[in-house]
Amino acid sequence: KASKVINSKKDLVKLERKLLIDKATKLLDKGVLIRDVLRTDIKGNLKVQKDVEIDINCIFEDNVSIGENTTIGHNCYLNRCKIGKNVHIKPNTIIFGATVGDNCIVGPYARIRPGTILKNHSNIGNFVEVKNSTIGNRTRVNHLSYIGDSILGNDINIGAGTITCNFDGKNKYQTIIESNSFIGSGTRLVAPVKIAKGSYIAAGSTVTKDTPGGGSLTIARS
Repeated sequence: KASKVINSKKDLVKLERKLLIDKATKLLDKGVLIRDVLRTDIKGNLKVQKDVEIDINCIFEDNVSIGENTTIGHNCYLNRCKIGKNVHIKPNTIIFGATVGDNCIVGPYARIRPGTILKNHSNIGNFVEVKNSTIGNRTRVNHLSYIGDSILGNDINIGAGTITCNFDGKNKYQTIIESNSFIGSGTRLVAPVKIAKGSYIAAGSTVTKDTPGGGSLTIARS
C-alpha cells in the first residue's frame, strides 16, 4: 500500500509528516500538553506519564520515556533515554543514551551523552557536556563544564569552566569526586585522579594527584 502512495520524495515527506502528527495528536488526546503537534517529531517509541508538557520543535527518536509532571523546553532532542518525574529539561538540550532521575534540572544548551546517569535532584546547567558519567544526588554542574568518564558523589558543587581531562591521546581514564566536595571555577582534573570526600579545590587549579579530603584545600597553580 505504501509503495502506491510513495512515488516521490515529496510523497515520502507528506506521509512521514502525517504519521508524526498522528503520534503527537494521540498523546495530546491522552492528556499530554503538546504545544504544537505540527512542530513535534516523535520518530520512535515515546512513553509519557501524566502531566507532561512538551514545547515546540522537540524531536524524540528510538525509545524515550518521560515521567509525570516533567517539562521539556523548546528545541530539545531526546534519543534512547529515560527521564524521571518532576524534571525540567530546559530549551536546546540534547539527551542521548542517558538516564535522568527525579527532580533534576537540565539545560539550557546542555549535552548529556551516552552512559550518563543523573541521580535525583542533580542540576546540569547551560553549556555543560556530560559523557559516560554518574552525577550524584543534589550535585550541581551549572556552567560551561565538561565531565567525562567520571563518578561524582552527592552534594558536590562544580564551578564554572571545570574540565575532567580524561583522554591522554591514547587511553581514557576515570575521575572520581567523592561527596561534599567543592571544585572551584576553571579547575582541570587530570585523570586518573580521585578527589576525596569533603575536598576543596581552589579556582584555577590543575589537579594531577589524589587529594586527602576531610576538608582539605588543594591549590595547584603554576
